[in-house]
Amino acid sequence: MGKLVMLRHGQSEWNKRDLFTGWVDIPLSKEGIQEAFEAGKKIAHISFDLIYISDLSRAQTTAFLAMSMHNEGKVPRLLHGLQKEHHQWDTIYSDETQATCIPMISAWQLNERMYGELQGLNKTETRRRFGDEQVLRWRRSYDVAPPQGESLKMTAARTIPYFKETILPELEKDRHILIVAHGNSLRAICMYLDGLSEEEVVKLEIPTGDPFVYVYENKRFRKGSL
Repeated sequence: MGKLVMLRHGQSEWNKRDLFTGWVDIPLSKEGIQEAFEAGKKIAHISFDLIYISDLSRAQTTAFLAMSMHNEGKVPRLLHGLQKEHHQWDTIYSDETQATCIPMISAWQLNERMYGELQGLNKTETRRRFGDEQVLRWRRSYDVAPPQGESLKMTAARTIPYFKETILPELEKDRHILIVAHGNSLRAICMYLDGLSEEEVVKLEIPTGDPFVYVYENKRFRKGSL
């Protein structure tokens, strides 16, 4: 039986300032750091085999801080895509030390939805400039993208295949997986797991720093508990 835990990163500095963030790499706020620690306490008893994170530092920091609270005391080991001449430079030569590490894999496919020309804009000011209806359409439509940005449909087109091709095979081996990513990339995965319609997925709210669980058994997913 595989177990999948998903966690949206803690509050970022731009979440706090109500700015569109997308792929802009912004750190956690003080509140977000505390959220990461609290999330770590909630999942401290789960023995993880693998951790998947996005390429953005707010997700990566959340994962490191959360795992610092883990009961097993294992160390997340971030695997880098090293150049060919360096591909062995991060090799661990101690089996004992290797056993204390959890592989952590970074993937751009798990990044947040790219908000294009909205990135860095204040959400309230954007509504005043473009109108409530237009901003709502950009934010909450499934297939409408902001200027030069991604729709949720486009985000799902990169996130769901990555999940099916890379993460699902590990769950089929009865492994326990942690994904730390973003509101929209996690929405896309939930759409696949729960069979949500386009109308249902845009209404799905995923709060920062609040882990949730799925169990994978007999080739089916069901919601679990921490």
